[in-house]
Order: sequence, then C-alpha cells, then structure tokens
Amino acid sequence: MTEPMVRSEGVHKSFGRLEVLKGIDLEVQRGEVCCLLGPSGSGKSTFLRCINHLDKVTAGRLSVDGELVGYRQVGDKLFELREKETAAKRAEIGMVFQRFNLFPHMTALGNVLEAPLRVRRQSRAEALESARALLDRVGLGDKVDSYPSQLSGGQQQRVAIARALAMKPKLMLFDEPTSALDPELVGEVLEVMRGLAADGMTMVVVTHEMAFARDVADTVVFMDGGVVVEKGDPKQVIDDPQHPRTKAFLGKVL
Repeated sequence: MTEPMVRSEGVHKSFGRLEVLKGIDLEVQRGEVCCLLGPSGSGKSTFLRCINHLDKVTAGRLSVDGELVGYRQVGDKLFELREKETAAKRAEIGMVFQRFNLFPHMTALGNVLEAPLRVRRQSRAEALESARALLDRVGLGDKVDSYPSQLSGGQQQRVAIARALAMKPKLMLFDEPTSALDPELVGEVLEVMRGLAADGMTMVVVTHEMAFARDVADTVVFMDGGVVVEKGDPKQVIDDPQHPRTKAFLGKVL
C-alpha cells in the first residue's frame, strides 16, 4: 500500500488553556480532494495550519508524504526541526489563504516569480517561463504586469494560487479561498481549483462552498468542537448526513 499524502494521528492543538483540536485522526490519499466543513471555530483552519507546521501540534503526529511535519523521530522521542529544515519541507506544500497576501509592490508576475527565485534558486529564465505559464493557466496571461491594486479580488486570489503552484508543491492547502470575495467572483476561483483537481493535485480545502464540495471532493469531513464528527463520500455526508450535528449545520447552510 502506498503511504497517504497526509496522515493525522490523534492530533491535538491548544492555545494556552483553549483546546482547539481534540484528537484528529484523518488520512488524505494521493490525488484526493478532501473538503473540511464545519461552523466557525470548529478547528478546520487550525488543522490546516498544523499540516504545514504554521501551528505546532500540542500532541499527536502529523505526516506529509510519509515524513513527520516539523519533527524528527529518534527512538520514541520527537525532536523539533530547525526552522530552516521546516521551511524546506513547507516549500513542498502550497497554501492559499482567505486573504490573498500578495506583495503590493510587485506585479502579478513578480509575485509568482519571487519564491522560485529566492527559495528554489531557479534560473530567472526557467522561473519566468514557468510563471507566465502558470498565470496563463489561471486565466491571467494578460495581467502579468498588473499590480494587486489593479486586480479584482478573484484575480488576486488566482495570482495567489499561481504563486503557490510555482513552487511545484506535492500538496495544496486552501483555507476558505473564496470567503473574502464578492459572490460574482467566487466562480472564477473555484474553476481554477476544479482544474487542479482534474489534474490530480492532492488538495485539502476548508470551504463553505457546498456545491464545490459535493462535485469535486473525494472525501468530505465535517468538524465541530475540535473533533471529526463525520466523514465519507460527499454525496453521503452532504445529502444524507448521519450525525445530528452534521444535519443541523447543513440544514442552515444549504
């Protein structure tokens, strides 16, 4: 059997006395799209940030592509990696946030070029060719010289996706990528994500877009109160939920 791309075993996360994650067990297979659903404060975004060690787990184990995230195991003990080592592993995991986090002083092309040049140490010619191709892929080939302030929210988010893809990640994480967008701009971002899914990219997506989850996800996970309440095939979880908490949540959002 091949190792899952993401494996979470009894993951806990606390901020002081506030326990946000209370033992998450979850696997995401290679090439799979996993959508995390649930009310605000359920721990979805925190779990996503734990996957790439932006938030450090309090207890449990999290691995990506068969390797622990942010830690090295020696015998029975875990030792935290140096930041430089963690950053190298994080570079293999693309992340797209609610807010686009683009560099305002750089063009769309400059934003996509930055990490391959500085982190991957690609040649400028190679990085430039790749960046232009990625902006074409997300439908922004005509906006390479535009600054973020000249782009709509949907266009900025598509630049952010291209920027994440420029690092050639093995896994993409999306933290409510459409929640900051005007409704009419949501579709253009979801269309890019559908294309990534069709190309076989492994994706973990925190979202409230139920139609996207139903159509694109291989697995839907409903979280509430820091635990996984229900998970399974999207049509089963969304259209025929078994747990009362899942039913109550979906009754409000659908």
